[in-house]
Amino acid sequence: MEVVQVHEVFKFYKKYADRHKFLTIKSALVNKTLFGDLQVGERFEALRGVSFDVKSGQTLGIIGENGSGKSTLLKILAGISKPTTGEVITSGRISALIELGAGFHPEISGRENIFINGVILGLTRKQIQEKYQEIVRFAELEEFIDNPVKSYSSGMFMRLGFSIAINVNPDILLVDEVLAVGDASFVPKCLDKINEFRRHGKTIIYVSHDLATIERICDDVIWIKKGKIEMRGYPKRVTDAYLEYIGKKDEKKSLAQHGEEEKLSGNEKEKRWGSREIEISNVKMFDAANREKYIFETDEPLAIQFDVEARVAESDFVFGIGVYNGEGVNCYGSNTLLENYAARQIQGKGKVRLTVPALGLVNGTYFLDIAVHKRDGYPFDYHHFQYTFRVTSNHRDVGIARIPHHWEFSDNIALFKNEDS
Repeated sequence: MEVVQVHEVFKFYKKYADRHKFLTIKSALVNKTLFGDLQVGERFEALRGVSFDVKSGQTLGIIGENGSGKSTLLKILAGISKPTTGEVITSGRISALIELGAGFHPEISGRENIFINGVILGLTRKQIQEKYQEIVRFAELEEFIDNPVKSYSSGMFMRLGFSIAINVNPDILLVDEVLAVGDASFVPKCLDKINEFRRHGKTIIYVSHDLATIERICDDVIWIKKGKIEMRGYPKRVTDAYLEYIGKKDEKKSLAQHGEEEKLSGNEKEKRWGSREIEISNVKMFDAANREKYIFETDEPLAIQFDVEARVAESDFVFGIGVYNGEGVNCYGSNTLLENYAARQIQGKGKVRLTVPALGLVNGTYFLDIAVHKRDGYPFDYHHFQYTFRVTSNHRDVGIARIPHHWEFSDNIALFKNEDS
């Protein structure tokens, strides 16, 4: 059963402008140019013929670049905005967490805002009273609930808004990018609650730039591009197509900026992308004696070193590596964010070095991914499969990794190890 039906939705905004300077009626009257100035200069098309259905109990992710129409669509689904043309049909109570602080009165307390928002969402005062303690407890705002919400941080706003949204027991939950401003310890709690909603058959529409979370919690994903649905389908397939598009777009932009189009072959372009605001170069591998080397024993240490250059100061950056075997299987991957390094600043030229005490890989040829990106995945410079090394081994084990181990046998089992084989 479809609980959300969107049919040919268009949303237009009219801009009144003269040489791209926005005017007021007052200024037009003063200058006696009312009919000349206040003409439709251009029409911004936020959504262009969007159609889709969402079934009961489904979790739908929506991805796309900033300005693609994601938030406009969610506001229309929530009833905050109306489509210019088209139709939206929903079935059941909708709870929306869309804009940070939306629906909150800044001058009154969190307690009073809970009751006001609860009434707006269709609860009686008695129902709100029954849920009040759970809302405050989940939001972790016991000490601040009687303070005016204008004194709240963005994280506190998000916690209170999310707690209210989930505790009205909606049939359809709409969540926009607001979780991005949440406290690090609170966001997993929100995602756990979303998963609980999924288990109880609630319908969720989740807009985010966090593609890893989209892949993890969504059954289906829509990619919106320039106000239209570019693709819909299995989460990993859609997010991969989206990242490929972003990568190629940033690559073209970077090449145009640096005049390097003619220097790269088509194959190289496919293997490197990013904005190049931070750039990686001179990737090399070394052994324990700091000698440059590309053939290693399975138990031997390896160091990967590369130069980086940030043309302007950046405070949001993550370094990462990935190791793939000859079949393209990801054998290992990590980055500085996953390992709890907090980025502070990078500017100018520098070096990064990652040392692996023992490779532990089975015999074969391996490929490296080297990358620097923002926390949300925005790529500065991504090198894909551009570097190879070989692992040789006298061991005959198979798979991906050689895991440290030893055998033990009871006295009635006679085995001996042939060291020459």
